[in-house]
Amino acid sequence: MKILRGLGVSAGVAVGPAHVIFPGRIKVTRTRITPEEIPAEIRRLEEAIQTVFRRIEDLEAGIPEGLGEVRAILEAQRYILADPSLREEVAALIREGLNAEWALLRVLKRYQKAFQELPEEYFRERFRDLEGLVEMVISALSGEENARVKEPAIIVAQDLTPADTVSLTPANTLAFVTEGGSRTSHTAIMARSLGIPAVVAVKGLLEEVSPGDWLAVDGTTGEVILGPGEEIIREFRERARRFEALKVRLHQVSHLPAETRDGRRLALRANLDLPEEVSFAREYGAEGVGLFRTEYLYVSRRELPSEDLLFETYRRVVEALAPHPVTIRTLDIGGDKFASVLSLPEEINPALGLRAIRLCLKEEGLFRTQLRAILRASAYGKVKIMFPMISGVTEFLRARNLVGEIQQELAEEGIPFDPDLKIGAMIEVPSAVAVADLLAQEADFFSIGTNDLIQYTLAIDRGNQEVAELYEPLHPAVLRFIRQTVEAGHRAGIPVALCGEMAGELLYVPVLVGLGLDELSMNPQSLPEIKLFLRELSYEECREAVEELLKLTCQDEVKEALSARFGPMIRRFSRSLWSE
Repeated sequence: MKILRGLGVSAGVAVGPAHVIFPGRIKVTRTRITPEEIPAEIRRLEEAIQTVFRRIEDLEAGIPEGLGEVRAILEAQRYILADPSLREEVAALIREGLNAEWALLRVLKRYQKAFQELPEEYFRERFRDLEGLVEMVISALSGEENARVKEPAIIVAQDLTPADTVSLTPANTLAFVTEGGSRTSHTAIMARSLGIPAVVAVKGLLEEVSPGDWLAVDGTTGEVILGPGEEIIREFRERARRFEALKVRLHQVSHLPAETRDGRRLALRANLDLPEEVSFAREYGAEGVGLFRTEYLYVSRRELPSEDLLFETYRRVVEALAPHPVTIRTLDIGGDKFASVLSLPEEINPALGLRAIRLCLKEEGLFRTQLRAILRASAYGKVKIMFPMISGVTEFLRARNLVGEIQQELAEEGIPFDPDLKIGAMIEVPSAVAVADLLAQEADFFSIGTNDLIQYTLAIDRGNQEVAELYEPLHPAVLRFIRQTVEAGHRAGIPVALCGEMAGELLYVPVLVGLGLDELSMNPQSLPEIKLFLRELSYEECREAVEELLKLTCQDEVKEALSARFGPMIRRFSRSLWSE
């Protein structure tokens, strides 16, 4: 038995034999063609492209309702195939005397070089999509077919193209495990959409796993057990059965209100990184989106996105979640979020440099384009805007006034938008907490970004493993800052949300409830569990507990007291959640 570890990207567990799809499974040889053969070779290329095009259309037609993001991915694949510039590049090489298969590989290598020069993960994933399409066309040229999965199995591969993923029969697909990929890869997105457990980024996977090897896969923890014994196989089968029962139960409660036993109502919303994740928000009962991150449209391109592209992206999310609100965070690039398209200067201390709202106010043209797109999207549902990394009133007013200018422009142009759109400030740095009472006079709402607030409050680089253990959400300073922000917001009559990782952790929920937050925003998959737990809490008990916690002097005391008071309840809740 051997344990491999990767990144769990689609929840669930599975156990079964491996069906291995090896890379480079289609062999290509280089042959010279005569001038007389060139027209026929180009026709052969066109016919192969059309074959793949029709195959993708057939796959699209078979996608069930509710999986619109999967259909959108395949639609993007069709657009690539229909791109005349790509076809012409290949045809030009054929005219030089290369066979179609070899010409395709040559063009692919050109793109690979260009993509490898770009640092962002999103680019590397999009190259893999192109690579998969080329493999499909070469397969059509050669007449080869990928081996079908005839019995239930765990699919093991270097990576999977969108067409690979959808063409696999769900009934025979127990899980996906890939050596490549990331949370934003299409394998991950489509696995979550199809409800199939998935683990990606497993180093050395194809060296370790052979066809037919038994695997036990945990799509939550990212654990892959090679050669599990009978006891582990029985355990994973039981866990898989209970997980399916749990999904049904959580789905049944997704429509229930998020309120405590004594009637304290909170809004539970989703954090989204990609538009494709909208279906998860709906499935898990989100009351809208508390944080829609918009950076991917910038880090995934070689040129700045147009206003129309941004507008269409935002509109799609807003329409899908109407009448619930969608809170769009304006561009938060800089620091640890680098975008080559912006040609940002190197900084000695980027976390304290030109990032987020500072960058947007400096690059006003960039900011205006995004704000126009957001305002246009507000005509299609309930949209809220929030500005990240606000350090004081001056920054907030500059950004808010710019929104007002753009609203006037749109009105003069006859372009519809919501004139009552709410504008909020993210509370992520200590200076914003210190002037929260002043900010509350100008903002329509607060959203506390605890990931950065903890980092800046404790002066800790959350990505540095040397000091990672010092990153503590229960530090008294962090709790006092949250309390101070909530009180300032409520005195001014505005709601206060929290959109950090704290919101999705059971241990922290009683604290956040007791601190008086109005809204929690988290990973969509966490919503049903947090909602169920919230319904077992008493707001008054949580409030009393927080008053005692705030009297303690260090995080260890806080954690110990919190665990003593709510630990038994959390353990009972977890046991009941997994029991039938």
